Amino acid sequence: MFRYINSPANATWAQQGVTIAGGHGAGSGTNQLSWPQGLFVDDDQTVIITDFLNHRIIQWNKDDTTNGKVVAGGNGQGNRLNQLNQPTDVLIDRETGSLIICDWGNRRVVQWSRRSGTTQGKILIDDIKCWGLAMDEQRYLYVSDTGKHEVRRYQLGEKNSTLVAGGNGSGDGLNQLNRPRYLFVDRQQNVYVSDRNNQRVMKWNKGTKEGRVIAGGQGEGTALTQLYYAYGIFVDILGTLYVADSLNHRVMRWTQGDKKQGTVIVGGHGQGAGANQFNCLRGLSFDRHGNLYVVDENNHRVQRFSIK
Repeated sequence: MFRYINSPANATWAQQGVTIAGGHGAGSGTNQLSWPQGLFVDDDQTVIITDFLNHRIIQWNKDDTTNGKVVAGGNGQGNRLNQLNQPTDVLIDRETGSLIICDWGNRRVVQWSRRSGTTQGKILIDDIKCWGLAMDEQRYLYVSDTGKHEVRRYQLGEKNSTLVAGGNGSGDGLNQLNRPRYLFVDRQQNVYVSDRNNQRVMKWNKGTKEGRVIAGGQGEGTALTQLYYAYGIFVDILGTLYVADSLNHRVMRWTQGDKKQGTVIVGGHGQGAGANQFNCLRGLSFDRHGNLYVVDENNHRVQRFSIK
């Protein structure tokens, strides 16, 4: 489902990333990715990636970073139950041993068993322009809707939902979102949202009608007070926020005590394909040891940065 990491407030990471998936140009080979988006890191450091333009979910094991294995989709672009259409996020529901996938191009959320021999998924939620997914400890599913500029909470198997963020049209008010992307939910069921077109990350406390800005919100730019299209987010047990600052090609950390500006923890060396560079970031996560994983979209790879 999800993970809480407890890294020290002054933790640092290696500045040179290691490619653990893809990195061989855009393509459909098992050693390639094509415009990857979201990812999920399991307890055994297995990494599951939404391979956007290959219309598949691909799994890369810790011991084999040369080739991945297709675990959902991979049957071309389409809306059949054995197909996906530009998936953007994925998570594991351990209770059912299944993947939950945001099938963005098909406007649906689907569930796909991880048991071998599975050839198709089933639709959990339809008619939703979903982008990001999260699951809390009670197994409620949270989904961001980029069309309605909102986040809703669902009980698995139920069609009814509860609005937990946004839902007041596109805008930059504290009760609004503008093209929300990825999500994180903490133990108190507070919802964190990367509010892409508002260049900010929002925190909506459970049950509130408005969120508050916890990073960015100062327009697009390169200053430490700014973000330029926030994508993947993660919050550690201290409340420290980590953000994939996509078009600034860097990962930033914003501590609980200082909302004015963040610090760059990896990247920030311009757009490029070097081991210390990115070209448009997307998903972001950590493993249980505190190592950082980042989807590097235009380099068609996932990078791991080891915690020091």
